This record gives sequence, structure tokens and C-alpha cells, in this order.
Amino acid sequence: MIAQLPAVVADFSNDNIWVVLLKGVFIVLFVLTSVIVAIWFERKVVGLMQVRPGPNVHGPFGLLQTTADALKLLIKEDINVRAADRLVYLIAPVIAVFAAFLTLSVVPMAGTVSVFGFETPLQMTDFPVAVLFILAATAVGVYGMVLGGWSSGSTYPLLGSVRSTAQVISYELAMGLSLVSVFVLAGSMSTSEIVEAQRGVWYAAALPLAFILYVISMVAEVNRLPFDLPEAEGELVAGYMTEYSAMKFAWFYLAEYINMLNVSAVATTLFLGGWHAPFPFNMFGETLDSGWWGFLWFLLKVWALMFFFVWVRGTLLRFRYDQFMNLGWKVLIPTALVWLFGVVVVEGTKQFTDIPPATILWVLAGVLLVFVVISFLIPQKQAPPPEPSTEPFDPYAGGFPVPPMPGQELPLSPRKLRAMAAAGATIEPVPPAEQSSEEADRD
Repeated sequence: MIAQLPAVVADFSNDNIWVVLLKGVFIVLFVLTSVIVAIWFERKVVGLMQVRPGPNVHGPFGLLQTTADALKLLIKEDINVRAADRLVYLIAPVIAVFAAFLTLSVVPMAGTVSVFGFETPLQMTDFPVAVLFILAATAVGVYGMVLGGWSSGSTYPLLGSVRSTAQVISYELAMGLSLVSVFVLAGSMSTSEIVEAQRGVWYAAALPLAFILYVISMVAEVNRLPFDLPEAEGELVAGYMTEYSAMKFAWFYLAEYINMLNVSAVATTLFLGGWHAPFPFNMFGETLDSGWWGFLWFLLKVWALMFFFVWVRGTLLRFRYDQFMNLGWKVLIPTALVWLFGVVVVEGTKQFTDIPPATILWVLAGVLLVFVVISFLIPQKQAPPPEPSTEPFDPYAGGFPVPPMPGQELPLSPRKLRAMAAAGATIEPVPPAEQSSEEADRD
């Protein structure tokens, strides 16, 4: 027998094709307007953090600066790279922005609202596995970055696309594991069901570690500082977007800010009570916790998380790539697994036994403490230091430059040798046979 999935809370039985189209147009306009405000908001907040005014010339408070930038991209010359795979090169930014638009279709922005006397949920659709749809749309959006970097026919975009692949694989796992504890507690993967389950206590308070893991993962998912390794202007020029200009570049830029809104909306839905009013406004019953009031609370929560994105960007520096991967695989994923195990044990014990939850928590805390103590007591074997190499190191031996390994030293460049000879220093010149062709050309 096939198990029947639970029904969703939101009632779409009164919706017709025109209501669905109206909701779709509303989501598109909401996203585009929010992106324009988000770019202005980020520039203004970072300007205040760095003690400078930010945009303040075009329009009141500089509000028209973003509009001017959008118009500039619209009328800018569109350049296509001759060495690019033309079809994939053109379709990659479309994939990125199309996938970004999908997420908000299942996010409840409010409860039942009245539009010209018509009662409908302020949500385009919902189904029992809506959160899995969000994760799938996020994963598909990465194809835009990967294909954009691969099809450009250039080295730096290719490196950026490879980094984006590794980044999504690493942090999508941690994000998914942090969300499983929400599914366990709510008993559903429907977004409206999860919001309704948080009418009393938000999951950010009931599952604090899962919320922290999700917040870290969501910053990495949207390639924002300190996790902007796929773009990395200081290393890869602009990463996978290097060879794009005009509106093709604008699609990638738009997708990044839409994804910021998406992950903020998902965090609001799954951890911050969705559109429900925060304390103390929820003490007034349904007066401030229904209708269009829900949309107001939803917006405030989303923009609080958007401020967090900007705050992190203005505070932290970019991670090194090894630090980035270590955080994902050695910290976030093991922590998410341990946390999920604890949540499953507590929920299972509550349902099938009469043991008080406090007792279960104390037992799990004791087991975790014993494990931590044992891990510190086990001696760690340290690798012996590498012995200095006696053979001369040629960084161009493989045809392209490589950094020296521990124990190896780079040979002096011909320019350095000439400078030392002019200064009267005693040096041993490098034999011509040991010079690479690149060094000979530079000499």
C-alpha cells in the first residue's frame, strides 16, 4: 500500500487561471522591485559602515542610482566571445535567472488575503514536498554558472564554474541536513504546513543549531562574502561572469540578488515563523496576524536577513579555498549529522516512550561531552617535516607554472641574478639547460 502524503494547509480551491496568472505577475514584480531596492540598500548600508554617504545624487536618497545602472546595462554594447560555445554561452544566464524565479512560487508570503473581495492565499502554489522543489530549483540554478564558465572558452571563467560546482556540492549537503530536522519536527515538507506549525514557537528557537547551519550555508549558496570563491574579483577577475557583458551580465547579476531574496524567504518560512506576527504583536490574536498584516511581517523578516547579508559583506574577508572546503566538509556536515541524530532520538523517544524530554537532552549532552573529552585525550600523530630536496626545482617542468611543494625552493629569476651580479654578490648562475623556455624568453 502506498502511504498517502498529508494535505497542505493553504486552500487553493477558489483559485482560477486568472488568479494564478495574477499571482505570477505579482511575484515577478515583487522580485524585480526587491532587487532594485536591495542593490540600493546594500550600497547605502556598506557606505554607512565605511563612513561614506553611498548613493545620494540620483533621485531622493540616491534611489534612482540602481535604475540608472539597469538602463546602462540595457543600452550597453553586447559583446560575444568568438571562442565561446555560442548556444550554451547565451542560454547559461537564462538558466540561472529562470531557476531563481521558481523558488518564491511555493513560499507563503501571507495567509488568506482579500483581493477585490476574492479570498485567496498569498502563495502561488504548495504541495507536500514543496521544500524539495526549492532545493531542486537551487541546484538547477548552478547549471547556469557552470555552463556559463565552461562555454566562455577562457581559463578564469572555467575556474569559477568549477569552484561553483564544488561550493554547491559542499554546502547544499549541510543545508539539506539542517532542513531535515525541520521536517522531523513539523512532520511535513509543505511550506504552508511548516509555517502553521510555528504558530506557537519558531523553529529558530526550537532548533537553534539547525538555524545557524542554514544561515552559514545560505551565505555560501549565493556566493556572497566571505564565500564568493566562484567570482573572486581579486583572483579570477569576475569568475564565471568574466566574459559576459551588457544584459547577459545583468542576468547573472540579477540571479545573485534574487537568490539572496530566495534564501532569506526560505529562512523566514522554515525558521522564523513565516508570515506570522512576532512577539509581542502576536498577543493581539488574529487582528495583527492575518490578512495583509502577514505580508508586512514577512517583508520585515526577509529584509532583516538581507541586512545580515550586507553586514557580513562589510565585516568579513574572503576565505582561502582550503578554509572554505574544510568548513563545509569537516565542520558543517558532521555537525549537521550529529544534530539531526539528536533531534531524531528526542522526537522518537517522545512519541514511543514516556521518558521526559529533559532527561533525553541531558543524556545526549553527556554522551557528546564524553566524546569531546575522548577526542582531546587521543594523541594526534604529526607528520614529520619534509626533508629539503637536493634536486633543482623547475616550476615550468610540466609546461605551466606550479608552486613549490614543502622543502622545495624556487630558483632565482634571470632578472634577480643580473641584479645580484651588478651588486657584486657571488652567485652560481643557473646552467642554460636548467632554464625553462619561458625563462629564456623573458631573459
